[in-house]
Amino acid sequence: MPEYHIRIQDIQPKDRPRERLLKHGPAALSDSELLAIILRTGTKGENVLNLCTRILSIYNIQQLSRASPTKLQEVHGVGAAKASQIAAMFELTRRLETFTEEEKTRISSPEAAYNHIYPKVREQKKEFFIALLLDTKNNLIREETISVGSLNANIVHPREVFKTAIQESAAAIIVAHNHPSGDPSPSQNDIDITRKLVETGRVIGIEVYDHIIIGNGRFISLKEQNLI
Repeated sequence: MPEYHIRIQDIQPKDRPRERLLKHGPAALSDSELLAIILRTGTKGENVLNLCTRILSIYNIQQLSRASPTKLQEVHGVGAAKASQIAAMFELTRRLETFTEEEKTRISSPEAAYNHIYPKVREQKKEFFIALLLDTKNNLIREETISVGSLNANIVHPREVFKTAIQESAAAIIVAHNHPSGDPSPSQNDIDITRKLVETGRVIGIEVYDHIIIGNGRFISLKEQNLI
């Protein structure tokens, strides 16, 4: 009589590793079950759970993490693909142990906003309207280019300016745009747009700290000029 090998499909869905992880969380799974989720498939004569149990009878977790892909392929049923998956999994865990978040950019003054944006617009021949989205500590969450071209109220609409700020849960924004002429003096249109943004920000709870207008190597802060 031919030997019968149970397949993953023969296991009740609720008892399969992936389904158990989704329902109970990864901590509820055994080492073999967790490894089975990584490898996904077994061999023709052995389901993935049995394969993983056999792998872990040869190597403990620490030994498995140190085994080279070449060494892993000496285990029956572990080819190049499965060996690579195991090696990649443990390399990610090693990188996690030494991972540190990059230091966030803090925008705490008009000069800081200018220094952050100026290199991006210095050589531009068109006006770039940019929003800096900030958290409660004035750390930069994201930089968003709202429009490129001549600045007017139709292009720089509050809806476009605040859309991403709302999605990113920003506490405040600083807006900025360049004057390709090199003269950062604000026009009446600049002032009107800024005041409209400030009013909208008050309504939705996202403060507009400032509007920086960038010229050739210099800038003007509308807040410092008491224009907002």
